[in-house]
Amino acid sequence: MIREGPIEDVIIRKLPRHTDERGWLIELYRDDEINPRYRPQMAYVSETLPGVVRGPHEHREQADCFVFVGPGDFRVYMWDARTDSPTAGNRQVVVAGESNPLLVIIPPGVVHAYRNIGERPAWVFNCPNRLYAGPGRRDQVDEIRHEDRPNSPFVID
Repeated sequence: MIREGPIEDVIIRKLPRHTDERGWLIELYRDDEINPRYRPQMAYVSETLPGVVRGPHEHREQADCFVFVGPGDFRVYMWDARTDSPTAGNRQVVVAGESNPLLVIIPPGVVHAYRNIGERPAWVFNCPNRLYAGPGRRDQVDEIRHEDRPNSPFVID
């Protein structure tokens, strides 16, 4: 059974926007503010078109360190699929991006997805703690995809 509520080990941190006459600056990541188990091993940026959903999927070992600062906004969905978690079965949804700059760290075993809820392409930065497909891209990808699974409990509304 899925219920609304916070998820153990998910980190959501507001990212202050520092603005002056030149524009603005947001720190995406600071090593002194992240638990060492979530230290990034790589980084990428992706663009998602309006209305498009990425996910839901989860990782066995990887933690994602998403940074949502704009342009655009996303509705970010998370489901605690870890059977040994005190918040197993919880679903947490946040709006993140230009209107609400956030860093969101999603630990292994937490299913996640996001939808661009704006009217223009939007960006997401990710600094995961594992290399995609391992060193030299020689390993199996650490991803369990749920988006094409019939009767998936991980529903995007």
